[in-house]
Amino acid sequence: MTHDAHARKVLISSLIGSTVEWYEFFIYGTAASLVFDEQFFPQFDPLVGTLLALSTFAIAFVARPLGGVVFGHFGDRIGRKAMLVLTLTLMGGATFVIGLLPTYAQIGVAAPILLVLVRLVQGFSLGGEYSGAVLMSVEHAAPARRGFFGAVVNTGAGWGLLLANLMFLLVSQLPDDDFAAYGWRIPFLCSAVLVALGLFIRLRLDESPDFKAVQRKGAVRKVPVVEVLRGHPLRVVLMCLAYLSAGVTFYVGTVFSLAYGTEHVGASRDVLLGLVTMVNVLTIIAIPFFGWLSDRVGRKRVFLAGIVGMAVVPYAWFGLLGTADLPLMLLGFVLMFLPYAANYGVMPTLFAHVFPVGVRYTGMSVGYTLGTVLGSGLAPIVATFLLDRTGGWTAIALYMTGTAVVSFVAALFLRERGQDVLAGASPAGLESTK
Repeated sequence: MTHDAHARKVLISSLIGSTVEWYEFFIYGTAASLVFDEQFFPQFDPLVGTLLALSTFAIAFVARPLGGVVFGHFGDRIGRKAMLVLTLTLMGGATFVIGLLPTYAQIGVAAPILLVLVRLVQGFSLGGEYSGAVLMSVEHAAPARRGFFGAVVNTGAGWGLLLANLMFLLVSQLPDDDFAAYGWRIPFLCSAVLVALGLFIRLRLDESPDFKAVQRKGAVRKVPVVEVLRGHPLRVVLMCLAYLSAGVTFYVGTVFSLAYGTEHVGASRDVLLGLVTMVNVLTIIAIPFFGWLSDRVGRKRVFLAGIVGMAVVPYAWFGLLGTADLPLMLLGFVLMFLPYAANYGVMPTLFAHVFPVGVRYTGMSVGYTLGTVLGSGLAPIVATFLLDRTGGWTAIALYMTGTAVVSFVAALFLRERGQDVLAGASPAGLESTK
């Protein structure tokens, strides 16, 4: 098999595995917005119940940095492939268990406690998944195509959310009582099929050539996380902050919008799930395009342009969403998610080249997952809190703009290592491990 053919095989396998992981993660976010307040927190008023349900969604992001440290450490010591098999197994098992959990009505307070514990396992596994999937693809790709390869892997989030929303659209056709009784469990239980497929594919992969080169050179680090925190702390902080805007934009648009749209706009659950599904089809197409573009004009330019867009479009998005007119609502989602696609499409390859190869998995995992805690995990909670306190969406839009400003400034100072900054540059080499 030629190098290009093998690289494409790795890309497809990483995409499928990433899609499975994100599907499992997003069905939880959808269920937290639509049903978990009633199933696991029924003793509270609606606002508190919703906040508690969304808090269980955010808890997984707290576990992600720990997962990033653990899986990053072993990914830099024994290889990317083994960690990707383990993360998928953990995520799949936890997701299947959620579909079997008894509710508050059945076992009382033990139900939300079990939900939180299983959710922590989900977050722990996802903390090591993202960086490993990205690195497997980027490190197999030719230098002139690394932006495109990384972007394709990042469509896994869109494919995962698409599958999750399609599944919930399907089960939401059930009568409300049946949906509450058992319908919401179906997406969690069906994940077992996807996990089996993902494991079959990942077990057939070859190890990353960059990591093999580090092994041949005898440059494998003994404690990668120590080297990252001692030698590259500023890179970790800058990566964390550079991620914020994308995380806030995505989770306000896909998780918070479900509760906001039904309760404050008057849109139906099916309409909102349909809108999120349609805009994810757009991102699945747009993200690889921006990755391809970054191979030609430079990753930093596309990344920064996306942040600028995410800073200004929330005002239009909220305004168009508030019309409750389907075409205008769809236009708002398109306007908000195009700059997101530009930023997120470039992110994997940009982030992959921030740290030396020998600590790349660890450094990227720690920086990225810390960003998800501050950005993604807190976004639905902050948005819900601001809406309750102010009664309107302006404060939420300002919050989104503020995170974009922070991300823009951080990205200005974030530097890729000397190799492969633009298309056509020399491949990543062992000099980057020094």
